[in-house]
This record gives sequence, C-alpha cells and structure tokens, in this order.
Amino acid sequence: MLAADLRDILFLDIETVPAVYRFVDLDPAMQALFEKKVGYKISEDMPVDKLYEKAGIWAEFGKVVSVAMGKFTREEDPEFHIRVYASHDERKLLERVREVLDNFDRRRDRDRSPRLLCAHNGKEFDFPYLARRMLVNRISLPPILQVHGKKPWEVPFCDTMELWSFGDRKHYTSLELLCRLLDVPVSKENMDGSDVARVYYEEGDLERIARYCGHDVEALANLFLRFKEAPLTEPARIKRSVEILE
Repeated sequence: MLAADLRDILFLDIETVPAVYRFVDLDPAMQALFEKKVGYKISEDMPVDKLYEKAGIWAEFGKVVSVAMGKFTREEDPEFHIRVYASHDERKLLERVREVLDNFDRRRDRDRSPRLLCAHNGKEFDFPYLARRMLVNRISLPPILQVHGKKPWEVPFCDTMELWSFGDRKHYTSLELLCRLLDVPVSKENMDGSDVARVYYEEGDLERIARYCGHDVEALANLFLRFKEAPLTEPARIKRSVEILE
C-alpha cells in the first residue's frame, strides 16, 4: 500500500452526529434499543442520556453530516486537492459521496491500476459507517465499499492507524496524537471530534464542521506521506473547496 501511486489513493474523513440531539427526542422503540445496546455501560455516574451524547459514533443511532475527500494530482511534486461535502440531508450527501466514489473507482477499469481508500481508523469507523448509512438510506453501495467475501488482500482499504499499529490490533492512537508525534500539522479549527454534535445542533454551523473535516483529510494525507518517508505537502500546494448541499 505504501508503494501505491499517490494518484490512486482517495483520502477520506467523515463527521457524524447523533440522529437527534437528545435521548428524549428518540422514539420509544429506539430508546429501548439504545438502552439495550449500551446497557453494560449504564451506571449512576453514566446515565443513558449521558451515554447518548456519543451516539454519533454508532451508525444505528447517528448520521453523516460531512465527508471530506482528498487526492494528489501527481506522484512527484504533487498538489493535494480537497473537496468537502456537507448537508443536513444525509441521503443527498451520501448520494454525492457515492457518485464521487464511483467516478474514482471507475478509472480502475480504464488503466487497471488498483484504487485505495485511505482513512485513519477507517476500517473500524469511516468505511463501515458510510456503507451502513448508505444501506439505511436505500443507496446502493459503490463497488469500492463492497468488501463482503473478499480476501484481506483484496480489500481496497488503507488505514493509517493500522500502519502505526505494526500488527498490534488492540492498539488505538488518535489522528491528532499521531500527527503531533510525527510532526504533522493538524486542524486549525478550534474544535475536535467531541465538539461536532454541539456545533451542529446548537450553533447550526455546518460550514465550520466541513472546514474541520477538510483539515483532518489534509493531516491524514500528510501522515501517509510521513509513513512513506516523503516530504509533506506545502500549504501553498493544497487546494480546498467546500460544497454545502441544500
């Protein structure tokens, strides 16, 4: 994977929030199912409504509000182009994401070069979350996310956390921590993943979330370059755009 042509890799990050902001806003059936899912964690110090604040991490109880994708234009002295999509309408957002993934993967048929999706903790979070939410929204999966029945070496996923683990499957390191360890610039937005739901529901600032998502993809791509022992991309060679889907 590290030997792959940079132009054959699509770097990806998603931002998610709970489907509704408060536990009490869930319909009774979903409340009962959420309690069953997190029952072993419920305690006097951690009541169910507190646990629900993190419901965005579960595809069954959350939704995608922003997806950032970045791609290098060439192998040598490349530019890095980041396109961020965001919407309150999850179905519309995921339909656009599917279109982008289809177009990216379609080039495989033309030049027979393998395509890879890269994310940090993507195998455990971003890739399955996107696939699950597409199914919930009755959107057919793009071929690059259809991994059922494939052998491990046939799955077109690259995960920078897995690159860092060196075979230690129990190990978790956040993108921010790994970037700071390896001297990779991180997001300039004054927020982190734990702020996304509040910014979305209380401030309604979808564009801020989209910018944050885009910065994470920039960090992700530079982290991948660090693993390749290649120079980081200069800020002047990073092109960004944000599309808010109405």
